[in-house]
Amino acid sequence: MQFYQVEPDVAGGLGEHTVLDPGTHPPRIDRLHYEFEDWSGDALVTSFPCFLVTRQGKEKLEFLGATGVVFDDVEVSTSDIFKELKPGFELPEFLWMKIVGEAGRDDFGIGPDFYLIVSERALNALREIGLREAIVSACGAGEADPADP
Repeated sequence: MQFYQVEPDVAGGLGEHTVLDPGTHPPRIDRLHYEFEDWSGDALVTSFPCFLVTRQGKEKLEFLGATGVVFDDVEVSTSDIFKELKPGFELPEFLWMKIVGEAGRDDFGIGPDFYLIVSERALNALREIGLREAIVSACGAGEADPADP
């Protein structure tokens, strides 16, 4: 199976209600608040070290039986910049997409340098519902596949 390094759109950042432990790297997040500054329409967005996915994206991944990912609640808000750029715009529902899989084995994993590694089938599912702004590159031999020497 082919794997890809995916760098989702950074549509905002960690909000003031986020609870995290900065003593670890990456920081452990206990409660996530994501504040959007803009949104291009992608189903997957990020702010290190977290990922958010639309409800539609979650449902698509669950239907696929995607491995290496669990979903949790997230508090979502919009900044003043967002309100200026998109007055009256309402975001779709987002969920916190926690990556728990092994890169190169599961559909979702975190690889070297904390990049998101996604299987081809999971990537195709996300692309079907919108992933235009993400930077996607194929993983070379051995980069994400633990079976390669």
